[in-house]
Amino acid sequence: SPFILQVSYMEIYCERVRDLLNPKSSLTLRVREHPILGPYVEDLSKLAVTGFPDIRDLMDAGNKARTVAATNMNETSSRSHAVFTIVFTQRRRDQMTGLDTEKVSKISLVDLAGSERADSSGAKGTRLKEGANINKSLTTLGKVISALAEMQSNKKRRSDFIPYRDSVLTWLLKENLGQSQHALIA
Repeated sequence: SPFILQVSYMEIYCERVRDLLNPKSSLTLRVREHPILGPYVEDLSKLAVTGFPDIRDLMDAGNKARTVAATNMNETSSRSHAVFTIVFTQRRRDQMTGLDTEKVSKISLVDLAGSERADSSGAKGTRLKEGANINKSLTTLGKVISALAEMQSNKKRRSDFIPYRDSVLTWLLKENLGQSQHALIA
């Protein structure tokens, strides 16, 4: 086949990663960093799909496995961030050299949990801890985007420190945020 289409779906809950396409597994997945390819989630399911109906079905299944809970603000509040990734790999044979080449495109669709005020949400105990982790990763995302925008506006060649590693969300979205790839964030 000249192309391969694969998807993965994970949630980041209290700075831990869970595979939404393998929800029966209670394992917390480890985030690793490849020296060339960058951050990735070890043992995350990558499922082959043939088109949009497969993608929709897997997204629906993953959504049902997400961590939700009731707060004063929302009966089914998302307690995690979710990242649905589509990887499109195109294989071609170069007619001049006879060598096989691969072109890989990756898009990450990100659903962020909303920021929380403990007094408004009535959060206590576990809900309070969840809210604190949600706020931490959203604050870090804001800092990363601000630092990238400032670097771009100053047209600096030197790479300033960008705090990607301060949260699992920004670490995993590093290539989407900092390079010429696409991240759609809702």
